[in-house]
Amino acid sequence: MSLRVAVLGLGEAGGAIARDLVRAGVKVVGYDPVPEKDVPGIRRASSEAEAARGAEVVLSVNWARVALEVAERVAPVLGAGQIFADLNTAAPALKRALHGVIAPTGALFADVALMSPVPGQGIKTPSLAAGPGALGYAGRVRPLGAEVEVVGEEPGTAATRKLLRSIFFKGLAAAVGEALEAARRLGLEAETRQNIAQTLEEANAALVDRLVEGSLRHARRRREEMAAAAAMLRELGLEPHMAAATEAWLGKLEKSLRDCSPESFPGST
Repeated sequence: MSLRVAVLGLGEAGGAIARDLVRAGVKVVGYDPVPEKDVPGIRRASSEAEAARGAEVVLSVNWARVALEVAERVAPVLGAGQIFADLNTAAPALKRALHGVIAPTGALFADVALMSPVPGQGIKTPSLAAGPGALGYAGRVRPLGAEVEVVGEEPGTAATRKLLRSIFFKGLAAAVGEALEAARRLGLEAETRQNIAQTLEEANAALVDRLVEGSLRHARRRREEMAAAAAMLRELGLEPHMAAATEAWLGKLEKSLRDCSPESFPGST
């Protein structure tokens, strides 16, 4: 293909995407501040701006904490006809700020959220895209094998959807990890692991309603239960991050239920 893509950030995700682009025949220019990070078949630029200059699509695949700085460094070389796609996991407010930097250049901004791990999938990683450049981004990368769902014209829309999922999935992982660490210290790891695995295996769509309704109905009892769990973890020398957070959440839920009827509480229907 005659398409030229700049990949800013050649770490695990950026490197995998860049390799797939090269295999697809795309002209790839890459930049990473770490010289050792390299991808065969790409032209290595000396700066983000050099990589972005003239590229039809610019992919920012680094870290959210530097995303705004990267956008500011490449903005002077961007212009009409280019798409700047930020693939970093970031808050919607940061995506909107990035759009604010890119929009005056004439280039179109795309807020892209990668919805599963990139290693092993590369350019085929399922993703959501939003912002004024979302359709253009999707149109250019779909022919290369990318799975992109356009979810809106407002920057931050894709990030919002990803982070809502992240609250659940990463929170679940943390809760499992905390429970297994405590079980390991008590000599009950195998049993606890089996209990967790069985629960996940038997889960279905109705579980969501059961979790919401059960928390509403039994907020006080469950708060006290999690307070006991947190105390147990402290006795084991563990900081009860998830147990204490759950206790606090249930306490807030209990107070809300005292202050209003259950029917008016979000999630009660």
